[in-house]
Amino acid sequence: MKPSLFLLTSLLLTRTALAQLTPGELTCEHRTNPLGIAETKPRLSWKLSGKGRNLHQTAYQIQAATTPTFAGKSQVWNSQKVASDESVLRPYSGPALTSGQRVYWRVKVWDGSGKEGSWSSPAYWEMGLLQPADWQKAKWVELPVSANPKAAGPVAMLRKPFSINKKVASARAYATAHGLYELHLNGQRVGEDLLTPGWTVYPKRLQYQVYDITDQLKSGANVIGAMLGEGWYKGALGYEDNSAFYGNNTALLAQLVIQYTDGTTDVIGTDGSWQASTDGPIRKSELYNGEIYDARMERAGWDTPNFTGTNWSAVQVANYPTHTLVSTVSQPVRRQETIKPIRIFKTPSGTLVADFGQNMTGWVRLNVSGPAGTTIKIRHAEVLDKQGEFYTTNLRRAKQELHYTLKGNGTEVYEPRFTFMGFRYVAVDGFPGDLKPDNLAGVVIHTDMPQTGQFDCSNPLVNQLQHNIQWGQKGNFVDVPTDCPQRDERLGWTGDAQAFCRTAGFNRDVAALFTRWLADVAADQRADGAVPFVVPDILNPLGKDAATSAGWGDVATIAPWTIYQLYGDQRILETQYPSMKAYVEYIHKKAGDRYIWKGGSVFGDWLFYKPHMYSHAEPDGYTNNDMIATAFYAYSTDLLRQAATVLGKTDDARQYADLFNKIKATFQREYITPTGRIASDSQTAYVLALMFNLLPDELRPLAAQHLVDDIKSRKNHLSTGFLGTPYLCQVLSDNGFTDVGYDLLLQESFPSWLYPVKMGATTIWERWDGIRPDSTFQDAGMNSFNHYAYGAIGDWMYRVVSGIEIGKPGYKHVLIQPQPTDRLTYAKSSLKSSYGDIKSGWERKNGQMIVRVSVPTNTTATIRLPKADASRVTEGGKALAQGANFRNIKAGQNDLTLEVGSGDYEFSYPTN
Repeated sequence: MKPSLFLLTSLLLTRTALAQLTPGELTCEHRTNPLGIAETKPRLSWKLSGKGRNLHQTAYQIQAATTPTFAGKSQVWNSQKVASDESVLRPYSGPALTSGQRVYWRVKVWDGSGKEGSWSSPAYWEMGLLQPADWQKAKWVELPVSANPKAAGPVAMLRKPFSINKKVASARAYATAHGLYELHLNGQRVGEDLLTPGWTVYPKRLQYQVYDITDQLKSGANVIGAMLGEGWYKGALGYEDNSAFYGNNTALLAQLVIQYTDGTTDVIGTDGSWQASTDGPIRKSELYNGEIYDARMERAGWDTPNFTGTNWSAVQVANYPTHTLVSTVSQPVRRQETIKPIRIFKTPSGTLVADFGQNMTGWVRLNVSGPAGTTIKIRHAEVLDKQGEFYTTNLRRAKQELHYTLKGNGTEVYEPRFTFMGFRYVAVDGFPGDLKPDNLAGVVIHTDMPQTGQFDCSNPLVNQLQHNIQWGQKGNFVDVPTDCPQRDERLGWTGDAQAFCRTAGFNRDVAALFTRWLADVAADQRADGAVPFVVPDILNPLGKDAATSAGWGDVATIAPWTIYQLYGDQRILETQYPSMKAYVEYIHKKAGDRYIWKGGSVFGDWLFYKPHMYSHAEPDGYTNNDMIATAFYAYSTDLLRQAATVLGKTDDARQYADLFNKIKATFQREYITPTGRIASDSQTAYVLALMFNLLPDELRPLAAQHLVDDIKSRKNHLSTGFLGTPYLCQVLSDNGFTDVGYDLLLQESFPSWLYPVKMGATTIWERWDGIRPDSTFQDAGMNSFNHYAYGAIGDWMYRVVSGIEIGKPGYKHVLIQPQPTDRLTYAKSSLKSSYGDIKSGWERKNGQMIVRVSVPTNTTATIRLPKADASRVTEGGKALAQGANFRNIKAGQNDLTLEVGSGDYEFSYPTN
């Protein structure tokens, strides 16, 4: 059972810091020194460090200024001393901010004894363009629409010369596009961001980016340029081949704002004076199919002042709106690392293949020399087939190919620009000479999410599983949380995102990414409250009435609540609350007074275990779809109630508490027997009923036992799909069966988490049996080897195996409650929370259980030591004692709990 959470109202932390509390790692809206902030009251966060234990903040002071010196009249806001222990997401409360304004800020704090600290080093944020009118000199420009707009064409190059005759103080470039753009200035690329402006619900929300170009400008002649690819806007999307879904043409909107030291400003924007050409080297560039590049057609210096090329013509000025423009909220997609091939070989049929050893998302960097006109073809695949041949059937219509034609001028280095692939293997045709490892590098790209978590234990297979979970997240968090990065899909499936978002928040800082994407969920939500299967929504193959599926549409409630819990971000609840409420009301209308959501589950427990594939005798894992839909109806209603409570919406909280109780009563009447059996009698049925609190208290133990019995009857195998799997082990632990959770985690045969690991997986598979035990493949029509949904087990590994759990939103209070097993000798994890590093780990050594914990400054923790006797526990070599370090030491039936302030702790006690 879960230990009780002790409220720390009487925790008297008498030991003071040995040194001042020092603020550091200052962020604004979850980002470090961001440009282009649109929030009128940006929120500021800092982390605290100092020597000693029980360190906490009792007050803070923030100063904001127009200069980093904070001198005199440069100060625009001084919060004065604020009595508060809050150090996360504190709102700016100074004068109204203006477009393009840069604000420097710093903070100092007072510690638990009232001692005042020193000012932090300054950080800054910069406002974006807050009004459509701020795009004063920029007009949308494009090339003439082709005769066949749905056909892929060359990447366009655009350029504009201009002059500077004064000393530049600062300069910014603001840019966006219909399609994908890459900005250039004076022969250099602007910024490091990839696949800009990203993928949003373009008709309602089109992102723009902001770049500091001060150091790239020159006195005299300058040239601003851009390349335009088709991307998500015009290129093929989805398995429906929705080419030109958003529009028939690519277009650019850009504005340079140059401020001079004499106080004057120049604004240079896209307009009819820009020139464009499609006679460049990128002949085609598509997200799914790849790129065709002819180096012989490169136009050297096209983005420099001295260029004198031909075949350039005036652009067309287009009348697209600017009121849909929004500043970028999440981190950009960027190059993250490069991987060299681990071997180069020929398949039995003679195909030349390079193996990078890791399924990744990105592209290949080619390093080659050879005769002009030589064309190299590079194909990408995730796996080899049973015979060792290059396998691409599971890509469906996505070609994932690069075609590079050499210019024949020494060593040539090539990377694509406006595409990406999911792959581990590449097949290389037409390479001049012998292909060596130095000729290829795998460039890994994903959203630039800082890594926050890590898990490690004594079982190497579980560690490989953790590796696979992390790489599945990296490979699919490419601006949008997609289902897969390789085949003709790569869509923001809502069910995958809600299943994995909690695990995602352990591995990486996804606060900004989900804030941005959830705004698109709300933007694509239909007038009646229905949430589409994918966001951005570019397909609805199942008809108008199938706009939402239970467990998919519920991302509208589950993800905002999860992000609030992970980061203590109440504003995301405020922002998303209308969407959450609209979704619950949509179901309410569908269910009516019966309180059963009939027909609400389109996908059911997607990809649950189906043993008839192998003619096994046991039943499959099917769960009744209406039962699933009604369970999620109840869950979303309860999450809405909790959100209303947090936001002080008491009437709504009361209304949805009443609705939840009615759904729960109906669920019990329709789907639960007096002996605790649940309709469908499947693992997922028990998991959802237990997780969503839909059982009478007296039947919970019986239902949990039925779940355990089913698992045991399958010889410790799961049978769940996308909806049951994320909660399976957590439900077992919550009901006293953590040992059965370990049975499932450590199971090595199919179906299990470790089965793909044993089969050589380096990411999470879409199916439990993507590769069957006989090394043949599952259905090629839907068999990705880089999904992340089943990686949701990572949540349980962090929360239960190593024991890091949320006590209060944002980890302001931490629960450290590991549940060890005899089948591991150690397990440990770390998490960079909004307050600092949380660590929890346990180890069996020389007959002792050793539990190591780190609690960040300005937080507290309740620590549960399993199977510990207070009289035999030491900490740091000394016996436990009530006092400054430990409060409320309480012995439970099978554990010991104590409350602590910040610091590093090492507990030791006998295991017998």
